[in-house]
Amino acid sequence: MLTFTRHTRARTDTIALAPTALVIAGWAGRDEAAIRHHIEELAAIGVPRPSSVPVYYRAAAATLTQAPVLEVLGPDSSGEVEPVILSLADGLWLGLGSDHTDRKAETVGIALSKQLCGKPVGPELWRLDEVEPHWDSLVMRAYATIDGERVLYQDGTLASLRTPGDLIQRRPGGPDLPPGTVMFGGTLGAIGGIRPSTRFEMELEDPVLGRTLRHAYAVAVMPVVA
Repeated sequence: MLTFTRHTRARTDTIALAPTALVIAGWAGRDEAAIRHHIEELAAIGVPRPSSVPVYYRAAAATLTQAPVLEVLGPDSSGEVEPVILSLADGLWLGLGSDHTDRKAETVGIALSKQLCGKPVGPELWRLDEVEPHWDSLVMRAYATIDGERVLYQDGTLASLRTPGDLIQRRPGGPDLPPGTVMFGGTLGAIGGIRPSTRFEMELEDPVLGRTLRHAYAVAVMPVVA
């Protein structure tokens, strides 16, 4: 069960949600050059190139987490900040999450790697229809603590990603997102390349309405025992 605080321009409320489905949209960029850049980033660490663009991976809804610490197996995983669309009974909402992925397993199978790590999601939501008119102005960032140093890991506007409406229309089983579904909406290239961290911080800034979603989690590495 996840808990969210929902913000609109008129009110704020809190809900509890047990998601029923998790969809992770991959290679969801609008800019073909940026997509190629991210594909080459992953290819550099042995990840096979996608069969189609965008692609829609399925993962267990139970992997979604709001815990402050994410336990992972071995040292080869890393986070990536993404906008997150939640379909609720009263419509679509926008949140923030990290498609934390086991990069070693990703070289074997991307769909497999998506299932192996928890998927952190932030506790706050905005109503999607309040931000859709200025979607391209939203700014998404991530900071990672690497070797004890906090560095800017990802930074850019959502103008580089497909809009939620476009992703939902293209999704197999569309054109609607059933209530209870959580969809991750794509990421930005990593500044300096994909690498693990001990802490991952993310934010989604709305400069038009003057507000920001934030979430962070620590990464605890468990030993791989043969």
